[in-house]
Amino acid sequence: MDGNVKKYTARVILLLVILSMLLSACASVPVASPEMDMKMKSMAPPPGKALLYVYRNAVFAGSSVLFKIIVDGNTAGTLAERTYLAVLLEPGKHRVHDGNPQNLLPLNIEAGKTYYVKVSAVSNPSSVREDNARKAMADYKLIDESEEPIQITSASAKPTNVARASSIEPMPAMTVRSDIDDLPLAKVKQNKNSYAIVIGIESYRQKLPAADFAVQDAKLVTEYLTKVMGYPEENIVTVLNDHATKGDFEKYFEKWLPNNVEKDSTVFVYYSGHGAPNPKSGSAYLVPYDGDPSFIDETGYSLKRMYAALGKLPAKEVIVALDSCFSGAGGRSVLAKGARPLVMNLNTAPPAKNMTVLAASSGEQISSTYDEKGHGLFTYFMLKGIRNEDVVKQDGSLDIPALFDYVKPQVQSIARKKYNNEQTPQLIEGKS
Repeated sequence: MDGNVKKYTARVILLLVILSMLLSACASVPVASPEMDMKMKSMAPPPGKALLYVYRNAVFAGSSVLFKIIVDGNTAGTLAERTYLAVLLEPGKHRVHDGNPQNLLPLNIEAGKTYYVKVSAVSNPSSVREDNARKAMADYKLIDESEEPIQITSASAKPTNVARASSIEPMPAMTVRSDIDDLPLAKVKQNKNSYAIVIGIESYRQKLPAADFAVQDAKLVTEYLTKVMGYPEENIVTVLNDHATKGDFEKYFEKWLPNNVEKDSTVFVYYSGHGAPNPKSGSAYLVPYDGDPSFIDETGYSLKRMYAALGKLPAKEVIVALDSCFSGAGGRSVLAKGARPLVMNLNTAPPAKNMTVLAASSGEQISSTYDEKGHGLFTYFMLKGIRNEDVVKQDGSLDIPALFDYVKPQVQSIARKKYNNEQTPQLIEGKS
C-alpha cells in the first residue's frame, strides 16, 4: 500500500512539474502598466466614436496559442489568455475575428457606446453583455503593443493622454468569400461589340458612412462580364473609390461611351455605392466619391442625366443595375444634414426605349448588404442568378425578365427574414 502511495505521489509530482513547464512555456504578450490597465477599463468612448473591448478567456486547451485579433481586415492586437485590448471605431458596420476568417463576427456599432467581444480556444468570437464582460475582465490584463499616445475623452469630457492599447481607423470591409466568388467554368464567346461601365464606391471624401462591400461587388461584376458574358476587358471601364469622381462620371458616360458604342452594341452599367435625394425636387442622384449630399445638385450625378446620356447611344440594348437606394433612409443612401428621408419615385426620369433598369429596392426602401456573403444583397442574387440560372443566352446577353424573376423573391425573403427589412427590387423598362 505504502509503495503504491509513493508511486502515486511521484506521478502527481511529475504531472505538476510537466504542467508547470507547459504553463511557463505558454504564449505571452506584453502587458500595460496597472495604472494604464485601470484607466482603460474605466474609459468612455470619445465623441463620435465607439469603444470595442476584445478579451480572451482562460481555457488551458488553447493557452499555448496566441490569437491575432482582426478588425475590418486589420490586426488590432494579439491576445494571450486573460488579456484584452481596446479599439476605437467609427460608427457603422465592422467585422471581428480571431485570426480565422471563418469565425467572423459582424457588429453594428453606434457612436457613444461600448461593446464587448469574447474570444476563446473552444468557441467562436461572441458579443457579451457589459455587466458580464466587466465581471469577467476584472482580473484580465491590458495588452500594450505601442507607447504612442492618443487622445481619449473621459466620461467627464476632459481630455486625458493614455498609452494606446490598440486603435485603428475604419478600413474597407474585410473580404468574405461566398459561392458566387467562384465563377462558372463554361467558356463564352467574346462579344466585341459589348461595352460596360462598372462603378464601386465604398469610402467617400466627405467622410460619409461606408457603403460596405461596394468595391468588392464592382470587382466581381467586372469578372462576370468578362468571363461569363463575353465582354472584352478593353471594353470595360471599372472605377473604384477616388477614381469615381463626378468628373469621371461625366467623362465616361458622356464622352467615352459615345466615342465607342456603335449600332447594335450592348451596354451594361453597374453602380454600387450611395444614392441621395434632392429634398426640394425629389430627384434621385448617384453620389460620386467627391459628392456631398448637402450640395447634391452641384456634386451629384442625377439618374435623369445618366439616363439621358445612355439614351443618346446607338446601342440596341442598355442594361443598368443599381445596387443603391435614394430615399436617404439608410442602407446605401445618404441625406443632407437636417433633411428628412423621402418617398422616391424612380420612374420620374424614365429610361429610353432601349434601356432596362434593375434597381435594388423601391423608392422608399433601403438597399441592404448580405454580410455573411460579403456582398450587397441585390448584387449577390443578381450574380447568383447569372451563375446558376439559365439566364445567359448563347451570345452572352441576359434574359432580363428571367433574371429579375429570380432575384426579386430571393432578395425580399432574405431582407425580411435576416434583417427584418422590406426590400423589393424594381424592374423599370424604357418607354418610347
